[in-house]
Amino acid sequence: MERIALLDSTLRDGAQGEGISFSVSDKINITLALDELGMDFIEAGNPGSNPKDMEFFAAVKGERLRHAKLAAFGPTRRKGIAAESDPGLASLLAADTDTVVIFGKSWDLHVSRILGASFEENLAMIRDSVALLVKEGRRVIYDAEHFFDGFGANPDYALASLAAAAEAGADCVVLCDTNGGSLPSRIADYSAIVSELINLPFGIHAHNDSGLAVANSLAAVDAGALHVQGTLAGFGERCGNANLSTVLGALAIKMGRPCLQEGSLRRLSSITRRIADIANVAFDEGMPYVGMRAFAHKAGMHVDAVSKAPLSFEHVPPEQVGNQRRFLASEVGGRAIVMDRIKRIAPDADKDSPLVAEVLKRLKEQEAGGYQFEGAEASLDLLMRKAAGAYRPFFELGSYRTIGEHPVEGRGLPAQALVKLTVDGVSEISAADGNGPVHALDRALRRALERFYPSLASMRLKDYKVRVLDSGAATGAKVRVLIESGDLDEAWTTVGVSTDIIEASWIALIDSIEYKLIRDAEKAKTKEAENAICA
Repeated sequence: MERIALLDSTLRDGAQGEGISFSVSDKINITLALDELGMDFIEAGNPGSNPKDMEFFAAVKGERLRHAKLAAFGPTRRKGIAAESDPGLASLLAADTDTVVIFGKSWDLHVSRILGASFEENLAMIRDSVALLVKEGRRVIYDAEHFFDGFGANPDYALASLAAAAEAGADCVVLCDTNGGSLPSRIADYSAIVSELINLPFGIHAHNDSGLAVANSLAAVDAGALHVQGTLAGFGERCGNANLSTVLGALAIKMGRPCLQEGSLRRLSSITRRIADIANVAFDEGMPYVGMRAFAHKAGMHVDAVSKAPLSFEHVPPEQVGNQRRFLASEVGGRAIVMDRIKRIAPDADKDSPLVAEVLKRLKEQEAGGYQFEGAEASLDLLMRKAAGAYRPFFELGSYRTIGEHPVEGRGLPAQALVKLTVDGVSEISAADGNGPVHALDRALRRALERFYPSLASMRLKDYKVRVLDSGAATGAKVRVLIESGDLDEAWTTVGVSTDIIEASWIALIDSIEYKLIRDAEKAKTKEAENAICA
């Protein structure tokens, strides 16, 4: 099977998504993450329209990429200007990338009504631009903008636009579903025609306006496409681009198409999460393959079935894409859920073990008090460790205090926190301010602990939710606080319950930090064992 080349456009098309703005440092970190995954091409920006992109191209030259090729992106020459004199093409050459992606018009409507050019002139713009870039030693990928709409309206002209790029020396032509409105059947039919008529590798660039970008990308591959474009977490303008984390899973596992370096697929979940974190975007835990919910099971019968035969309710092994199976502890779960988790802590335990009975007892007591562990896996892990005697506190709490105020004219942060704790007999006092008491507590707690545990510097609070449990009790009601935290590798959620919202938040914060420290200790121990084997 021929290998599928992958182009990630997170730094260009993804940056056009609402609420996304990358600094040059962000762009470099995303580039390194995509290279680590084994992406073939990284479409890194449009130097002709954005000075920040040109700054990035200069800065990234100091980085050594192991696999990926950077690509500058821009349009064909302007109407009425020679390619050699066009400032946009000059900026593409100045970016000094081996690969250049240029886009041109393939829909006659765009040519006449948007460009205001003749049909022949548009073809000349495509031909001249590609030829100049090839002459200057660049590999050229040509994006045929609005190809599927153009082919539907005027097939001969849409094909002529591809032929113009091919004749001028393009390495690959890409069929773009720019409006994102095509159905897979249309993508498959038109792609099959291109495969027969164009003697050049072709690719697919699909937008998700109909929720079909992934399906459309796979349909094009079935029809002969050897190049797929998208963004790893699905970022992009309007409804986003084809989500490459989903496309990759399907290509590599379901379709048997080589598309990444060996071993890279196991890093898919962590790297997709890392990119979302750099973009400061809430990670969609419902994403196939890479989301926390992708392999989460709740119903007791499903849990039992998966325990006996994983393929009964899992379409791929979660570890194949760097994810993990989760059994959600809840009132509809059963002993199998508890057993799955206990096995990770006490491998010799069985269903009749006193430990299982003790965990179930504690779980029911906590849930009766308002706790809910279905969405708080980290707190459940700690509960089980304590029941199994496998818990060692990393620090001892002394006390905490929060103060709220209203700064004059809104200046400054409105809350302060003071935390006292002890680590291995060493006392530490730390204070911090924040946008609210929980934010201030989080900052003060981590500031106190980072001296002893530097890895906490990579941790951040990502989400905070409060639910009133018994609203009839008015201001005396119990509240449940869920806190989602994360680092560059994973995310986790903890829970706290109290009639005092600050105390409930404090409980969840402590669990969050302890879970992080436990995970770091386990990773260090595993690495130490691996090094010992290698030695």
